[in-house]
Amino acid sequence: MGNSRLIGVGVGPGDPELVTVKGVNCLRAADVVVVPVMAAPDGTDGGERGRAEATVLHYVPEDKVVRVVFALNERSDRERREAAWDAAGERVAGLLRAHGTVAFATIGDPNVYSTFTYLAQTIEDLVPGTVVETVPGITAMQDLAARSGAVLTEGTEPLTLVPVTAGAGALKDALNGPGTVVAYKFGRLAQEVAAALRETGRLDDAVWGSALGLPEESIRPAGELDGTTLPYLSTLIAPARRDGGRGGKL
Repeated sequence: MGNSRLIGVGVGPGDPELVTVKGVNCLRAADVVVVPVMAAPDGTDGGERGRAEATVLHYVPEDKVVRVVFALNERSDRERREAAWDAAGERVAGLLRAHGTVAFATIGDPNVYSTFTYLAQTIEDLVPGTVVETVPGITAMQDLAARSGAVLTEGTEPLTLVPVTAGAGALKDALNGPGTVVAYKFGRLAQEVAAALRETGRLDDAVWGSALGLPEESIRPAGELDGTTLPYLSTLIAPARRDGGRGGKL
């Protein structure tokens, strides 16, 4: 048997229509499609259907989908997280040894803050010679920009993407700089994020969204951030300060 292939497929932020044609073809051509599942408190499969899995099931039959538990939400206990990683890696390695092609579905894009990066590194150790490929996906910031009308970049403006999981400090630094700033995973720190926007004078044009493309979708002006905890996977766009002239930055 030739080299097995592991393909990270970006399935977008939640709206099943935002999977690319290439992504759909890849999911359908793979022997199995792995979807990451968040671990329950005891480390087992909590049974909750994740966003990647829900999207994948629009395109492939359920019997081709394999749920693999990842400690996606385990930050405090490093040892437990490592153990969960090893178990997930072994599970995917087993699938690769048994099948030719394994697709791993990841929300958004496999090269943007994705579990896939870590999985690929683990697999390279466990199943040497595995060919690793990725298929890009639409990111939450692109979808939120489209749904809210926020323009991400114009002319020579830079774009800064900050995950707020490490705290709001880096976000505040970015907001003090030029260009558009996008914050990911800021749900638990919504209050600090609102304060950072206010202090840097960038609250008025900013917009946040969660569950994009899903029935429970919410897209609102950042001025409405009142300190209530938002869904973990919330996205914020603080557009560049623009003078209002058309093509002013060109």
